[in-house]
Parts: sequence; C-alpha cells; structure tokens
Amino acid sequence: MLKGSTMKTDIDVVVCEVGLRDGLQSIAQFFPTAEKIAWIQAEAAAGVPAIEVTSFVPATLIPQFADAQEVVMAARAVAGLRVDALVPNLKGAERAMALGVNSLDFVMSVSRTHNLKNVRREREESIEEFKRIVSMVRQLPPQQRPRLTPGLGTALGCSYEGAIAVDEVVKCAVALAEAGADEIMICDTVGYADPVLVKKVFTAVRSAVGSLPLGAHFHDTRGLGLANVTAALDCGVRRFDASLAGLGGCQFAPGATGNIVMDDLCFLLDAMGLRTGVDLDKLVSVRPMIARNLPDVPLYGGLARSGLPRNYVPAAQRAALTNLIF
Repeated sequence: MLKGSTMKTDIDVVVCEVGLRDGLQSIAQFFPTAEKIAWIQAEAAAGVPAIEVTSFVPATLIPQFADAQEVVMAARAVAGLRVDALVPNLKGAERAMALGVNSLDFVMSVSRTHNLKNVRREREESIEEFKRIVSMVRQLPPQQRPRLTPGLGTALGCSYEGAIAVDEVVKCAVALAEAGADEIMICDTVGYADPVLVKKVFTAVRSAVGSLPLGAHFHDTRGLGLANVTAALDCGVRRFDASLAGLGGCQFAPGATGNIVMDDLCFLLDAMGLRTGVDLDKLVSVRPMIARNLPDVPLYGGLARSGLPRNYVPAAQRAALTNLIF
C-alpha cells in the first residue's frame, strides 16, 4: 500500500487523474466547483485510485484554483481515494498539508529556462525549497505524513532549450532522492519524447536512484504518448499520470498540448493484462461532464469514439479465470 493513501492493493499499475489540475490550469473558463467535485466523485466511483485534484498556487496567478480548499475537502471525503495536489513551494505545501492531502506533488523543471518561467527559481533554489518541505513533513508522526512526490518537468525535452541532457535529469533526480522524495515523476511536459529516449532516461535514473519508485507523466503532443507508456512499462514503471479526454497543457511551454488520454491509457493497460482497478465503461461515462462544462474545448480519445472490442474481457476477469484454472 502506498504511503499517504488507502489505495487498493489488487492492481498492477496505478493511474492518476491530472485533468483537474494539469487539464484545467491553462483554460480560462472557470470549471464550476460543484462540477469539479462531481467529476472527482465519478472517476473515483469508476475505480480511478488517485486524483491530483488541484494546485496550491495563488488564485491571482491561476484563478481556476481559487476553490482549492473546497475541492480538497470534498475529495478527502471520498472513501479510498488518494488525494494529490500540486505544490510549487513551501507555502503551498503548508496549505495542502493543513487540509490533509495524501500526496504533495512538488514541481520543478530540469530545463533551467522552463523552471525560471514556471516557478521563477533557479533549479538549485527549487531543490532547496523541496528540502524545506521535506523538513516540515518530517515533523509529523510517520502515519500522518503525506507522500512526497516531486516531478521533473521537461525531463525529456523543452520548448525553450530543446533536447535535455540525460545527465542533467539524473543530477536533478538524485538531488530530490537524497532530499527525501518518496517517488519521482519523470515528465515529458511538452511531448518531445519517443520510446527510445524514454528507455534511455528512465534506465539512467533508475540506475542512479536505486529502488525509489519512478512514475511517468506523458503528453501526446506528437502522438507518441501511449508508445512512451509501453517503453516506460518495460523499464518497470507502474505509475502513470493521465487526463480524462486528454485535457491539458503547460501555459509556460509553447506548443504543449494535452496529456495522454486517461481512458485510452486504462484500455491499453487493461488490454495488456495489467489491472488498474478502473471500470472502462464507467470511466468513459464521465466524459460528458467535461463536455458540458467546456463545450469549446476539444476532447480526445479512441476508446470513447470506438468503444470496447466485441466480447472484450477485462484484465481483472482474465486474471480471476486464470487463478481458477491454475
């Protein structure tokens, strides 16, 4: 069982919905608070085990998250859900911890230019800020500590700097690991990655940080998102971020379109025999809620368009049948 959660253990891959944060952060139209809460409840009911529900940034910067407190409080009431929140700094972490968030998703970028634009700090300053957050968290009793999950943005390419040296990714990952991370997310913020690069970067980071869990956050800017998922799976990654209907994009990364589609990700994993705990039909049925509230925002997804294959048997049922036979 993951630290800072009540997550089910009968799953092979953890999927985390980031649409409520990464999906909405660059959309000017305010998504009504009650509808955000309904979205969270519906995806949790579909079996999604973890949701990054908001970002603790000043509302003056991103008004979309002015309701962070209300959204977190409602999400915390959903039984079995791991409630994640993005925190860019110590103040944001303090706010999130006060509300009982299960996972603090700290953000920094490997690209110096992107880090300066996104969080207005040098990379070294971001690492020092993360250390301060770790120190604050460790003042709590172990059973009350939220999970510390820093993400390395632009680790696989940057719209400002282009290719990112693998050694730089490893350097940042080691610094975060030594500071006290419970897990590190490697993020293709702008969708530059390909499967060969994914294997190269994840293999290098794994060699450097040992058994520390690694997760992946891919964007589908150039149509390689799910291919990159399979490459990360080959590297032992078992935690992926995604966004329902492919919402998302970084406002500080020109050309960065949406995250990989949550519904397509879950179908890919399920088709490969990997249990996510997600009911695919129930998950797809949540999409109209987004369409209703964001009528002018394009929604993506092959599963929603074409449906499940005829006579499809979910991975959990296949696993149960195998256990009965053997």
